[in-house]
Amino acid sequence: MASEGWIKSQVKILDSSDPSLPPLALQVTQMLDTYMLWIGVVDTNVEGAEQKAVLNGSLCKDWACAMPPRAVGAPSAATSLFRSSSSDVALSMAERLAKRFQKQIFLAVDIPTGFLSLGQGQQLVFEAEKGIVTTLKELERDGTPK
Repeated sequence: MASEGWIKSQVKILDSSDPSLPPLALQVTQMLDTYMLWIGVVDTNVEGAEQKAVLNGSLCKDWACAMPPRAVGAPSAATSLFRSSSSDVALSMAERLAKRFQKQIFLAVDIPTGFLSLGQGQQLVFEAEKGIVTTLKELERDGTPK
């Protein structure tokens, strides 16, 4: 069955396994063989926090696109669309996600510079990727168009 015109979007809060780290908001837009993802820090003390985080977030802080490998063992083709000198997380994460899920990945990582420059930055990035993988696995299991 053809999936013409099929686009689905959702926003969810990803709680951290470390209470010292802030929760993250993840917006996933599913398209045919493509995921467009935005992930950023959220203030859960605000009503509608996940939607406000997306609306107030920055798509162009660290944004990359990756294609799945054309052959087993080959690297993913990827490029940074926008990047600041303080953040270059999206490119390598998008490559890993494209390879794992065999779909084109657009990924925007909007983690404040303060977190990335402190000791918690790597842990927060790890939590972000773990949350994205869990969410995409759930979406794949629920059945996205092929």
